[in-house]
Amino acid sequence: MQNDVRASEPATSRDEWRELAAQLAVDSIRSSTAAGSGHPTSSLSAAHLVAVLYTAHLRTHVSDPKNLANDRFVLSKGHASPLMYATLKAIGAIDDEQLMTFRRFGSPVQGHPVPLPDMPWIDVATGSLGQGLPIGLGMALAMKLDRIPARVWVMLGDSESTEGSVWEAFENASFHGVDNLIAILDMNRLGQRGPTMLEWQGDVYAERVRAFGWYAVTVDGHDVEAIDAAYRDAESAGRPALVVAKTQKGHGVSFLEDKDGWHGKALSSEEAERAIAELGGVRDLHVTPPKPEAGAWPVERGGAVTVPTYEGEIATRKAFGETLAALAARPEVVVLDGEVSNSTHTEDFQKVAPERFVESYIAEQAMVGMAVGLQSLGKTAFAATFGAFFTRAYDFVRMAAISRADLRLSGSHAGVSIGEDGPSQMALEDLAMMRAVHGSTVLYPADGNSTAKLVVAMADLPGISYLRTTREKTPKLYDADVEFQVGGSVVVRSSADDRVTLVGAGVTVFESMKAADALANDGISARVIDAFSIKPIDAGTLHTALAQTGLVVTVEDHWPEGGLGEAVLGALASEGEIAGRVHVIAVRDMPGSGKPEEMREWAGISASKIAETVRSLLG
Repeated sequence: MQNDVRASEPATSRDEWRELAAQLAVDSIRSSTAAGSGHPTSSLSAAHLVAVLYTAHLRTHVSDPKNLANDRFVLSKGHASPLMYATLKAIGAIDDEQLMTFRRFGSPVQGHPVPLPDMPWIDVATGSLGQGLPIGLGMALAMKLDRIPARVWVMLGDSESTEGSVWEAFENASFHGVDNLIAILDMNRLGQRGPTMLEWQGDVYAERVRAFGWYAVTVDGHDVEAIDAAYRDAESAGRPALVVAKTQKGHGVSFLEDKDGWHGKALSSEEAERAIAELGGVRDLHVTPPKPEAGAWPVERGGAVTVPTYEGEIATRKAFGETLAALAARPEVVVLDGEVSNSTHTEDFQKVAPERFVESYIAEQAMVGMAVGLQSLGKTAFAATFGAFFTRAYDFVRMAAISRADLRLSGSHAGVSIGEDGPSQMALEDLAMMRAVHGSTVLYPADGNSTAKLVVAMADLPGISYLRTTREKTPKLYDADVEFQVGGSVVVRSSADDRVTLVGAGVTVFESMKAADALANDGISARVIDAFSIKPIDAGTLHTALAQTGLVVTVEDHWPEGGLGEAVLGALASEGEIAGRVHVIAVRDMPGSGKPEEMREWAGISASKIAETVRSLLG
């Protein structure tokens, strides 16, 4: 089935749309030429698409960009930012002076869209391709949860359609029945270095998304009447819809149209003058987008949370799930999982709040993208999978930090301690990965009560927070009334005679305690610190321990690169001169399968191996 749209509109609308599209193209050229860099040709290809969208379809209060009743626009092809900023000028959000600061140091009109206090019309950062559709899906889900009759519009580039995350989102969107999500594919044929995979085969794109359960319509992306009709078609589709628009890169300029070699190149002053003349010159049109549907859609927040408490042993991943279930008392909390909810125990939340549980299936990129979209519209989003599998979604985590997003991530199955499943399932890089994220918080609790307190704390943390959980049951270490502060630690045992400090986190806290018992039999007193907050880390307590004992030994179920040991070393260095020795015990060889106790012994992080290492260090 083919849906080629042709329709007629009053001449005034046609002329206004064309004039606005020409202005958007001209301003894209002006701003990028002034900057000396940017992507004007990628902006020109979508100018007609955006002109029709903002004048006739996207409903928003320009003066109140965070109003939840607004439709949302996500420029997934973020390199076309000149077009985005030209549009913001046209609707009165920014002025021409601001537009012409494009890419200048200190300007909010940055090279790729970024949400900033001075740029509230941008909801999320884009530019790393393949992110916009999963994020838009999360926004659409948030609107559905709050029963807000708004839509999400996502502008995709044809090059980025080869990203797997795009197809993860296509699949998830149809499964979750989001009829308020419309994607626009700017099919301009040319990528960065030449033709795209499918070039102008619009029917192929349409057939593929139809197979994923979407409605699809093909259209001439420079025919404003047909674009308008296609958008109306998509709005009434009753399911997620894709508008496949055949466009020309550099449209409207003879020496740019469909010409290779112009991607990411600003025009010179002379070239810009010629191009602007071909487009009819500089204009100063101002348009007002349609207003959102009138009405009040109150969004509930808050609610009393009864934190679980534990008297016996429990796996921290199970304590995480049970605490999420308690957090369901807050109606803004939404939980996502990557089809491992019976391992991460997010199933506990699903049982009590199924309408706020989002199964993303084995689509970790889409899962994190959806979480970013959900939080951008006020949801407190938790997302969970095996710690190792967040590596697939790391670019989404990185970009979430650029979006200033508040995300709560939980990775189970940490380290060699998962045992028989072997190295493909073992998170051995996750601490390094999450510590490297700007402004992140990284937590690794040892028992059920500390886990419960930290999960509740995560709900109110800004930025990206990551909780590492353990597969095995661990004994109760703390009473339920003990408080845990992000950036803190617990000195589990100490004395004035301590000759060594053992620093562990998670499962290695217990191995360190047992090692301290073994060392005590040899007359060696050992201090034990639970560094449950790996970032930020408790530098003061660590510095005191090193000063008092002269030797700090860190023990971690993780590669040595970027984990607990390096966090401790960095913290000690930040406190000034290091007066003592620091030794890092970590997993250093490629593991295989075995029982958890066997794997820890093999890796050198068992109690007996820790004690053996300390004896050797003390001579």
